[in-house]
Amino acid sequence: MASPRVLVTGATGFIGHHLVRALKHRGYWVRGVDLAPPRYGSDAADELHLLDLRRPENGARAAEGVEEIYALAADMGGMGFISAHDASLLRNNLLINVHTLEGARANGVRRFLFASSACVYPEYRQRDPDVRPLREEDAYPAQPQDGYGWEKLVTERLCQAHAQESALEIRIVRLHNVFGPGGAWHGGREKAPAAICRKVALAKLTKDPAVEIWGDGAQTRSFCYIGDCTEGLHRLMRSEYAEPLNLGQDRLVSIDELADMVAAIAGVRIRKRHVDGPQGVRGRNSDNSRLRAILNWEPRVSLEEGLSQTYAWIEEQVRAALAAGRDIG
Repeated sequence: MASPRVLVTGATGFIGHHLVRALKHRGYWVRGVDLAPPRYGSDAADELHLLDLRRPENGARAAEGVEEIYALAADMGGMGFISAHDASLLRNNLLINVHTLEGARANGVRRFLFASSACVYPEYRQRDPDVRPLREEDAYPAQPQDGYGWEKLVTERLCQAHAQESALEIRIVRLHNVFGPGGAWHGGREKAPAAICRKVALAKLTKDPAVEIWGDGAQTRSFCYIGDCTEGLHRLMRSEYAEPLNLGQDRLVSIDELADMVAAIAGVRIRKRHVDGPQGVRGRNSDNSRLRAILNWEPRVSLEEGLSQTYAWIEEQVRAALAAGRDIG
């Protein structure tokens, strides 16, 4: 059986461009759609359309002639960015998701995977660094910490409503802190692993050991490597499971521990300096029980291995930026 023609929205973003390459490697015909041109190297999609999915007509254009959609497009960033742009994130992402779903329905798309987030989980379940791993049913009663989480939760419900009213088959994945090379590493949209890799690389290359950590460094997270993420997305799309499903690692580490791991990989001694800054919830971890049961699989790349790959790539970017005299602090 021939592989279906697929659309990846957010195709030039971090997860999107990795997913496009993974699908092409599997033999898929892939259309990519994004607002921005390729940012992380050459684009691998068979077609790349630069479209603003906040406009309703572009949702229909994007979905023409495809059988499956991986809906990754989102206005997003790290904790600092999310906490400062609540209204615009809510507006932009709701428009993107509504129009992509309407386009899928109008074009008779068979299957639609929505990239949700662990940000849907309630703040009241994440107040302790030693957090109990979050199960999918823990999303309710709902109380996400910010507008980004509310937008993801609302879109999950919208996906399920579309599935009830049409032949569209829905897949919903709740991503937990995906990281790796080839993504945002400075400027405010980067996530914690990339930010810490940048800071450690600067400490190493400038011989200034001070590394700023937002908050007390005791806040905890689990981190999933990009290769495991794209593998999990494909496996979920090929499954018959239609309810929300966690996709992440279930190994909990503090931000201080993360910084020490990156420093060890870089071969440099650092001095952590804790400063005020957005921290998000105190603890977040993925319960992978359902993931293992549904997909007979779970993420396999260790945090150390993933960080080694990520740090090496970011150090190259930092070295080039310093040589060019660019400010990347």
